[in-house]
Amino acid sequence: MNFKLLNKEFRLAAHPNLYIFSLMGPLLLVPAYPYTILFLFSCIGNYVNLMYSRETNDIYFTEMLPIKRSDVVKAKWQVLLISQAFMILFSIPFALIHGQVFKTNNVAGIDANVAYYGFGLMILGIFNVFFLTEFFKTAYKAGIAFLMGIIPASLIAIAVEVLVHFPNFAWLDSISGSDQLKQLPILVIGIIFYALMMWVAYKVSIKRFAKVNL
Repeated sequence: MNFKLLNKEFRLAAHPNLYIFSLMGPLLLVPAYPYTILFLFSCIGNYVNLMYSRETNDIYFTEMLPIKRSDVVKAKWQVLLISQAFMILFSIPFALIHGQVFKTNNVAGIDANVAYYGFGLMILGIFNVFFLTEFFKTAYKAGIAFLMGIIPASLIAIAVEVLVHFPNFAWLDSISGSDQLKQLPILVIGIIFYALMMWVAYKVSIKRFAKVNL
């Protein structure tokens, strides 16, 4: 049943912008660019997708299927998770190419390195937990949910872009092998943080959606 629901989500319910904003990896080849925007684009894509679900009454019709109410939340949660995982994996080859092409650090902010993906996972995690839990309080107020998520996510992105300009944190902007080894703890923390936020978002969203009267 879960596969059938996901098949329905991606083939029938997903907005085209979800796919477009998941394919922004080539932006890592743009010189002097704030690369954290990739993660914010993913947030926008998932917002448009849930807004589209609201406009098409997808959640209402999905609930009419012979499935548990929690499965409705799970399907939307999985779409968000899969789209973000794909966005990250798709961008990695461009990050590697970037490291070979550009020999100097990104003057606009953090470079496409190990720390970049750690911070990116934190950006996505904080967005997801606010966005999903707020959306499933009503299952239709996507705009308010988006603002609740994008504001803290954007603040983290701005903080990261500014942080690397301080001399003591210049190693976070480096693409050298030794500096990227030092950045590994940030990636590990990012993975753990993202997993925790996704777990919280899933559990809280199910509890809140159970109280919604569609």
